[in-house]
Amino acid sequence: METGNQLSQIATAGNGRFLCILGAGESGVGAAFLARKQGFKVFVSDFGLMNEKYKAQLQDWNIDFEENQHSEAIILQADEVVKSPGIPEKAPIIKKLKAKGIPVISEIEFAGRYTDAKMICITGSNGKTTTASLTYHLLKKAGLNVGLAGNIGKSFAYQVAAEKYDHYVLEISSFMLDDMYQFKADIAVLLNITPDHLDRYEYKMENYADSKFRIIQNQTGADYVIYCADDEETIKGISKRKIEAKQMPFSIQKKVEQGAYLDEDELYFLTDKGNLSMNISELALQGKHNIYNSMASGITAKVLELRNETIRESMGDFKNIEHRLEHAGNIAGIRFINDSKATNVNSTWYALESMNTDVVLILGGIDKGNDYT
Repeated sequence: METGNQLSQIATAGNGRFLCILGAGESGVGAAFLARKQGFKVFVSDFGLMNEKYKAQLQDWNIDFEENQHSEAIILQADEVVKSPGIPEKAPIIKKLKAKGIPVISEIEFAGRYTDAKMICITGSNGKTTTASLTYHLLKKAGLNVGLAGNIGKSFAYQVAAEKYDHYVLEISSFMLDDMYQFKADIAVLLNITPDHLDRYEYKMENYADSKFRIIQNQTGADYVIYCADDEETIKGISKRKIEAKQMPFSIQKKVEQGAYLDEDELYFLTDKGNLSMNISELALQGKHNIYNSMASGITAKVLELRNETIRESMGDFKNIEHRLEHAGNIAGIRFINDSKATNVNSTWYALESMNTDVVLILGGIDKGNDYT
């Protein structure tokens, strides 16, 4: 860590633009690596203690950093700032940056400038990680040169700097979307919109929904938006927006002309790039919520023209992610299930809905503005 006079010289050293990164986690350190590779002067600032692994990486890359503080004298000289999605807009340093007119963007926005890969971007209140993982599995097994990033896996920015993928599957949170402006999804997937993180959105559902719909910004008629036709908030948002992209809705309640639907136990995928039908018994992921997740991934696969045999095989052999309805063991005849990825009311509801035995539910956590009635 640099201090004193050394620290005050960081912003003016060299000839490149000065990029400051707030938050030294996976995304921030990845953004620092990409920025250094692109010729930026880089400074990383974390208000808390930094992970020793990330400290070592920044030192190896000769990137200046600080922890336990935000040195405003340095940060407010930045040409642009990349911030961690966990830092709220009301944080004092963010308010001061905005007051000075210094652009504040996300790692996804920054890294997207330096790759021409096709972007499959997945958001929603529930099911993001499962759907992103399943979609990645489908594409990888089909032989596509694909990376997995966003809220999952290695930093998107780091992969852009270190790899050369043709496709990315990105799990995108609302916090990331809030700081994305020019980035465009080639395929945008909006799984659902249910109350979550309302404490970050003035406890207003419409603010949270508007954040989720940033997934479709900048799309053109050559792009796709895949969304749940059974989700009330999503349909409300679709109806009041001009959608440029090709719409691919999915539903278990009604038939659709383009997208996917369930008829009894048969899934039908209908796209401009080909069709597919398969029985839900062929799916590795069971339960109503996972039918929705599988529909979204299946439409994506068809839009990308994957072979039906590959899709069917991959849908059947996918292994679910850790902490999502994960079997943790049996004791005295009682089955224990770890579903700690369920961090809001709806995701917990979907998990309980998939059970066919009596359940003792153990839960806790921080209130995010959910309705518990």
